[in-house]
Amino acid sequence: MGDHRIDGYFDYVVPPLEGFWWQDGVQDIDYAHKDAFQWISVIRLPDFVTTDDFAWAVEEATRKKKTDFSKAEFLTYEEGLCVQCMHVGSYDDEPATVSQMHEYIEAQGYVLDITSQRMHHEIYLSDARKVAPEKLKTVIRHPIRKE
Repeated sequence: MGDHRIDGYFDYVVPPLEGFWWQDGVQDIDYAHKDAFQWISVIRLPDFVTTDDFAWAVEEATRKKKTDFSKAEFLTYEEGLCVQCMHVGSYDDEPATVSQMHEYIEAQGYVLDITSQRMHHEIYLSDARKVAPEKLKTVIRHPIRKE
């Protein structure tokens, strides 16, 4: 892998953590049953990273950290048409933001399109370990389609 440097410094910035959330058998998000949420966490990779680069990195991390990273996978995800909103506040307060998003979707002539292939998507701009819950910034993204 080649170095990507600017004036001697690496130009890599670790993108924010992202999560895709779903509930089996639910075509929306049922916040009343959070215990049924399933999720995967992802970190966006630069476009120049290949599957070979990824496999090398997993092997190196496994060797250096002496930890099993075999569950890590190179995922390609085509998100398609979405609506998104910046939610500021506790994760527990997200339903109000999602409700406003859904009202907006309907007003614009679209419908929610959460499926097993298109999921509730969150991008965590704040570190929940370091930021007070009322100041957390989370981009919430929902797939939509024309009605």
